[in-house]
Amino acid sequence: MRIFLRYIFVVISLAAIPRPAEARELIHKDDTVVVPLGGEISPPLLLFLRRALKAAESAGAGAIVFEMDTYGGRLDTAAEITSVLNHATIPTYTFINSNAGSAGSLIALATQHIYMSPVSAIGAAAPVLSTGEDLPATERDKTISYWSALIRSSAMRNGHNPDIGEAFMAKEKEVKIGDRVVHPKGSLLTLTAQEATEKINGKPLLADGIADSVEDLARKAGLKGQLVSLDPSGFEQLAFWITKLAPLLLLLGIICAYLEFKIPGASLPGIIAAFCFALFFLGHYLAGLAGWEVVALFVLGVALVLIEIMFFAHSTIVFGVVGVFLMLASLLWAMVDRYPGETFFPTGQMIAIPMRNLFLAILAATIAIIVLARYLPRTSIYRRFALMTTNPPGPSLAGAPREFATALALAPGMEGAALTTLRPSGKARFGDHVVDVVTEGEFIAAETPVTVIQTDGMRVVVKRLG
Repeated sequence: MRIFLRYIFVVISLAAIPRPAEARELIHKDDTVVVPLGGEISPPLLLFLRRALKAAESAGAGAIVFEMDTYGGRLDTAAEITSVLNHATIPTYTFINSNAGSAGSLIALATQHIYMSPVSAIGAAAPVLSTGEDLPATERDKTISYWSALIRSSAMRNGHNPDIGEAFMAKEKEVKIGDRVVHPKGSLLTLTAQEATEKINGKPLLADGIADSVEDLARKAGLKGQLVSLDPSGFEQLAFWITKLAPLLLLLGIICAYLEFKIPGASLPGIIAAFCFALFFLGHYLAGLAGWEVVALFVLGVALVLIEIMFFAHSTIVFGVVGVFLMLASLLWAMVDRYPGETFFPTGQMIAIPMRNLFLAILAATIAIIVLARYLPRTSIYRRFALMTTNPPGPSLAGAPREFATALALAPGMEGAALTTLRPSGKARFGDHVVDVVTEGEFIAAETPVTVIQTDGMRVVVKRLG
């Protein structure tokens, strides 16, 4: 019960923490949401943009504008952001306020409309090493081939010329529109605002137009509603690390929950378990992956497991099985990345990574628990805590001189009954005597017949009779 109460306390405390968007912004139907996209393209930016897009769609915003000023960053993160933007159900705009270099150009091509400030540029997206050096020849060819295909598909999906996007990435790509060669082979394509908005055969080369500001863009694009700005916060950075460490948090939480039930008198494992699970749900909540309904589902599962242990240990396993199922379902649900408008049941791609993380955590925890169950009862720490359980009224042989135990003749095979819950230590009655006993690690409910299997000084080891 202690771990349950601690977990409830942590959840109630965290419930006072609102999501950053909800705390500072109020998006109304048909508003235009403005999201800054500056600095290095990195994983925390992915969490922020995903959260912003979900908030805009859920509120019924009319459009979302990404105000971009970046020289680039990680291509893998840009690819994930591209996937997020391709999920968008509202019109998407990029306003290039100075720079859309390298990975930034990939993200811009994943939006449906591009506007540029008068002095700005887009392009030069060739992949390089983290040190800034060129990739080795073979790896470069493979990388460019993959990313070129990704850029082409993203550009075509959003109504842009796929040759333009490929020329951002590959030096050997020639861009030709009709009889006109817009960009020859031999160098990466980079476009100024004037070049990107030039009309060829009645259609702009890339950008819809030039705008002095986001407000100017809204007027020229005919966007309705108020302009509502969303800003990133430190919570995105925190959420990034928590979601990355999700398997470790689950592993530590499961192991500590096991130790809480197996070591009487030890409070620290329960506190750590509650903290790990609370941190797990908080991180996925801040990342926009989970709501409080998954927390309620997990708490309900914990409650059912406790009810099984405390009241129905000998009659049914229904409560425990349902409780464990709800807990696992809530952990899996929290990691699924679902967007507004998608089906309730996740697809295989959506559930693949969460299933992998949950499976690895459970597998590692199972191995750890097997090892602990075998060796933990032999440790001095375990034996020390085993003597700290609450004593029931009546005499006890704990700490009594050795001759009392000898007179009682607690030999292997002697039968008695558990007076307290043995998890795994507690008290048992043998004849008219109350004795401190310990099991080999199993859980034995009160009033269960037990038998002595080993005596070692004042230490009496018992097991369930039958």
